[in-house]
Amino acid sequence: MRFSDFGSRTIFAAFDGGEITSDAGVLLLRERAKQIGLFDRMAACFKDHRNQSRVKHKLTTLLAQRVCGIAMGYEDINDHDTLRNDPAIKLLASSSCPASRDKIPAALAGKSTLNRLEQSREAGNPRYHQMTPNLKKLSNLFTDIFLDSHDTPPKEITLDIDATDIKAHGHQENSFFHGYYEERCFLPLYIFCGHHLLLAQLRPSNIDGPHGARNVIRRIIKMIRGRWPRVKILVRGDSGFAIIISGENLMRWCENNRVDYVFGLARNSNLLQKAQKIRSKAARDMLRSHKTARAYGDFHHMTKSKSWAWPRRVIVKAEHKPHRSQNCRFLVTSLNRQTASPQELYEDIYCPRGDMENRIKDCQLDLFGDRMSAHDYRANQLRLILAGFAYVLIDGIRREALQGTKLAKAVPGTIRLKLLKVGARVINSVRRIKISMPDAYPYKDLFFKTHAALAPS
Repeated sequence: MRFSDFGSRTIFAAFDGGEITSDAGVLLLRERAKQIGLFDRMAACFKDHRNQSRVKHKLTTLLAQRVCGIAMGYEDINDHDTLRNDPAIKLLASSSCPASRDKIPAALAGKSTLNRLEQSREAGNPRYHQMTPNLKKLSNLFTDIFLDSHDTPPKEITLDIDATDIKAHGHQENSFFHGYYEERCFLPLYIFCGHHLLLAQLRPSNIDGPHGARNVIRRIIKMIRGRWPRVKILVRGDSGFAIIISGENLMRWCENNRVDYVFGLARNSNLLQKAQKIRSKAARDMLRSHKTARAYGDFHHMTKSKSWAWPRRVIVKAEHKPHRSQNCRFLVTSLNRQTASPQELYEDIYCPRGDMENRIKDCQLDLFGDRMSAHDYRANQLRLILAGFAYVLIDGIRREALQGTKLAKAVPGTIRLKLLKVGARVINSVRRIKISMPDAYPYKDLFFKTHAALAPS
């Protein structure tokens, strides 16, 4: 191809550069996955009914291809018909993957094989859909990885729990119209401990937000205390987890199992009346200073319907702004006054729960955890879990290798753009495979630092 001249020199272009990739950073994902044994542990959660003597692409290779593809920004299975020939992506295959005569690694699986990985054996044709995931074991793997990431047990941990919505792409199995979100959707449940993902569970949307929360909290805490029997655990959630329908069961279970909690509490006339002194104090301070005033307090509260088994401590935050109506918020908690004052409990213990919203955005916006486009419900649950493991990989790189750098708090999309999307030429020989990256790459020092943290010693 002839282009406009550059001074006295002519410019030509041709597709004859050889084995070139734009995804050289996938090697960092590969090293992080090897560091924690991710794909072997994921494969152990599947039953592979295929005739192994005829299998060309091992289950670990398929999982690596799908999870790393999501992390690299390729959420669509159709993308893999092209990606299967990418010289860097092909290095995700197991070392026993057959190579061609010139020692170039063989192509990976295409869209049809990956589709058979995701589709349920029960919903599909057993002749073709022969890889069956154990979704509970896959979910438990999130907690196992979290526990393995600590050399010594922490003294205390905080579990953040929240429900969100995923828009449906039509009349899919177990998708319903939800009045709050005003659309047909799913209602997944997430649990995080700091930046660590512990649960990504798809749920139908014809339920209330905290439905099933007690069961998953019980399962996760049982796993945690199996390894860390003395750790103190605090569960945080919004007011949805303190409603009488399901929140009561979760609060009572926490109290009976040495687990502290702090949940938002929806205000009502009874709570507003009990908080009258605190509200009046905020109003007086605002009138005195003509600036926004806040007042904190607490009291023990028992529901009028006696739906609570006993009185519980309620925290009040009253805020009054000039020329505006008063805003009053409530929390219910098992923590006593010796542990934290009302202001400390609200600002230092409860408010950091909002950072969980950023983690959910990481999973859904940057790692396509909202791409639930299959008709089969189990296939969509598996897709949500695969997106969760893509988050585990990138967050592991962020925590283990990028601390103290300008990407220490970067979202997965930024890490992908600056660290993983690297153009390179792949040179294959008998004894080695060399990835030649450009001299002009602006983040060379960062790439070296990340490699040093992830590569085996």
